[in-house]
Amino acid sequence: MSEQLTYRDALRAGLDHALSTDSRVLLMGEDVGRYGGCFAVSKGLLERYGPERVVDTPLCESGFVGVGIGAAIGGLRPIVEVMTVNFSLLAMDQIVNTAATLRHMSGGQYHVPLVIRMSCGGGRQLAAQHSHSWENLYAHIPGLKVICPATHTDARHMLGQALADPDPVIIFEHLMLLNDSGEVAPEPEAPMEQALVRRPGRDLTLISYGGSLPKTMEAALRLASEGIEAEVIDLRCLRPLDREAILHSLSRTHRAVIVDEGWQSGSLAAEISASIMEQAFWELDAPIRRVCSAEVPFPYAAHLEQACLPQVADILEAARAVMEARP
Repeated sequence: MSEQLTYRDALRAGLDHALSTDSRVLLMGEDVGRYGGCFAVSKGLLERYGPERVVDTPLCESGFVGVGIGAAIGGLRPIVEVMTVNFSLLAMDQIVNTAATLRHMSGGQYHVPLVIRMSCGGGRQLAAQHSHSWENLYAHIPGLKVICPATHTDARHMLGQALADPDPVIIFEHLMLLNDSGEVAPEPEAPMEQALVRRPGRDLTLISYGGSLPKTMEAALRLASEGIEAEVIDLRCLRPLDREAILHSLSRTHRAVIVDEGWQSGSLAAEISASIMEQAFWELDAPIRRVCSAEVPFPYAAHLEQACLPQVADILEAARAVMEARP
């Protein structure tokens, strides 16, 4: 039976279930214990599971991500929380050169069943160092899986799916979703690598993920009032990318808009666009449009930050332009 939870509570329920059902699981990171997590996601877990399972670490991402890798190799199932995605740059060597490569470098002898959780995204006035959407950086790297739960059900269940994977998985949790309430199904909707159609349509495909999905769904609703039926694809997993789901949708709609909160240059949207051009060029009736963040460091002022982020109005403008284009 489904239940109503905030995105934050759904994430906490996933952590709680993982800790309660598998003694190998531990949570570690800055302020995850006594403080309850910077965004209150792990609040109460220290009291329930103790300091050996919910571990407050020093402010040293390179150190505690490295410890997480060692724990995973040693047979545990660590969940490492990196407070915000920009801090993960301090652990890029561990993530990219060790966690992602060890299975290959060992000839398949070693796996790294490590889950790294990161908050991401703009909209909270956290300025130029805490507002990034750098999912595309990690989606570029072989040996990693990258997932982005956008719904409350995915927030609850994707962690468990990630922990079951024998190789490293990075989970991006968008800050602007934390307070939203929604329905949580008792079971996962699909394997974590599978994209899902969140709204069926026939006229164009809107491709999105993570924190941009609610805006994309709202845009699709508004387009419907104009007689345009947009299909919304929630990517859910950015590596491996479910290209088949994208191409299947385009075979029906023949038009596409990609919504990606990352910067447009070198973006995930660029990779998706290139994939469509390589594999489905003759299906297109109009050029692909991308809706991304402005190419500037994120400002602190609320009105400037909102002007930099993809908004519903931007998605509508792109969708209308694609629909007006002639084949």
